[in-house]
Amino acid sequence: MESPDSRLSWDDYFMGITRLVAQRATCLRRKVGAILVRDKRIISTGYNGAPSRISHCLEVGCLRAAQGIPSGERHELCRGLHAEQNAIIQAALSGVSVEGASLYCTNLPCSICTKMLINARIVGIAYGEGYADALAASMLAEAGIPSRQIG
Repeated sequence: MESPDSRLSWDDYFMGITRLVAQRATCLRRKVGAILVRDKRIISTGYNGAPSRISHCLEVGCLRAAQGIPSGERHELCRGLHAEQNAIIQAALSGVSVEGASLYCTNLPCSICTKMLINARIVGIAYGEGYADALAASMLAEAGIPSRQIG
C-alpha cells in the first residue's frame, strides 16, 4: 500500500498540470501554461497562443522576433494572448467566476496579466519561473496578492 507521504503535494499536483497545459502553447519564444484553482479544484486552464480562428505563430512566424523586440517589452506587438488571459477568458465563456481563485502559472505574470488578475480578484499566485517585469511584482505586492515561486 502506498504511504500518504508519497502523494504529490497540492502545489506539485497543480504545477505539474500547469506544465502539461503549457505544452499546447503555440508561441515560438516561450510555452506558458496557467490554471485557475479554487477549493482544490481546477476551474479553468489557458496557454499562450493566437486567438481562435487566427493563424498561430507556429504557422506564420513570430512578429516580435522578426522585429527584434526583447522579452517583456511591447506586449501589444504579438499575435498571441498570454496563458493567464486565456484562463480568465475560458472561465468567462463557461460562466464561471474566477473570484477567490489562485493562479498556478509556469511563469510569473507580466504587468498586463497582473492588472487583469488583480481586477478578477485572484487571491494568490504560484509560479515556476520568474519574468522580467518589476512592475508586475510591485503591483501584486501593492494589491496584497501573495506570489510565490515553487519548483
